[in-house]
Amino acid sequence: MPETAVSSSNKNLFILHFTVFIWGFTGILGALISINAVQMVWYRVLIATATLFLYFMLSKTSIKVTKKQFLQYFFTGSIVALHWVLFFHAIKVSTVSVTLVCLSSFTLFTAILEPLIKKKAIHKGDIFIGLVIILGIYLIFKFESQYTLGIISGLSAALASTIFSIINSTLIHQSEAKIIGFYEMAGALFWITLYRLADGTLLHETFDISLHDWLYLTILGTICTALAYVAGVSVMRTLSAFRVALITNLEPVYGIIIAFIFFGSKETMTPGFYMGAVLILGAVFLYPIYKKRQSKG
Repeated sequence: MPETAVSSSNKNLFILHFTVFIWGFTGILGALISINAVQMVWYRVLIATATLFLYFMLSKTSIKVTKKQFLQYFFTGSIVALHWVLFFHAIKVSTVSVTLVCLSSFTLFTAILEPLIKKKAIHKGDIFIGLVIILGIYLIFKFESQYTLGIISGLSAALASTIFSIINSTLIHQSEAKIIGFYEMAGALFWITLYRLADGTLLHETFDISLHDWLYLTILGTICTALAYVAGVSVMRTLSAFRVALITNLEPVYGIIIAFIFFGSKETMTPGFYMGAVLILGAVFLYPIYKKRQSKG
C-alpha cells in the first residue's frame, strides 16, 4: 500500500475513534442537560438541522432529492426522533452506563429483524450471539431492578435504532449519506414539533433555559450530531466495514468510562450489572468477527 494511502487510512482511523468517542460523550450531555428528553431532542435536531444546512450552503452542496426520496427520509426521521427521545429518557430515569449497555442490544435486534425484513435465513451463530445478549440483559434486569424503566427505554431506543438503520441500509444506495441524514434530522424536527404542538409544550416554550444548558445543547447539536455524522460517513471511504463496525462498538465502553469520570459513584453498579455488561459487550465485539468469517466461508 502506498505511503499516502496508509497515512490517509491512519488519519481516518483516528477520526473514527474520535467520532465514536463523541458519540459516547452524547450520553454525558444527556445527563448534564436539565430539560426533559423531548425538549432536549427538539433543540438537538433544530441545531443539527440548521448546522448541516449551513454546511451545505457554504460547501455549495446540492440537497436536491426526488419527492419519493424526500418522503422516505422524512418519515424515517420520525423513527430517529423516537430513538433519541427514548435514549435520553433512559438516561434521565436510570444512568448513562445502564443506557449505553442496553443500547448495545442493537446487535441482537439487527440479527433478528434484518433477516426477517430482507427475507433472509437466520444463521445459528446469530441465534447464539442473540442468546448471550439476552442473558446479559436478564442479569442487568435482575441486579439493577430499580432502573427497570430506564432499561426498557434503553432497549426500546436500541430497537428504534435498529429499524431506522435497516431502512437506511436500503436508502443509502439512492443518495449520499449526509443528504439522507439532513432530511432525516429535518423530519425528526418536524415530527417532534408536531408532538410538542399537540401536547401544548411548544406553545409555552420561552427558550429561557440556563446558560449551561445552552452550551451543552450547542455542543450536542453541532459537534455530537452534525459534525460527528459527517465525519463518521467520510471515513468509510478508506476503512473497511468490518473495522468501522469493531470501532463503533467501543461507543458504550468510551461512554461508561467518561460517565464514571464525570459522575463517579452514581455510575457504580452491582457486580451483576458488570457481568451482564461483559456478556453483552463481548457478544457485540464478537459479532462482526463472526460475520466476517461467515462471509468468507
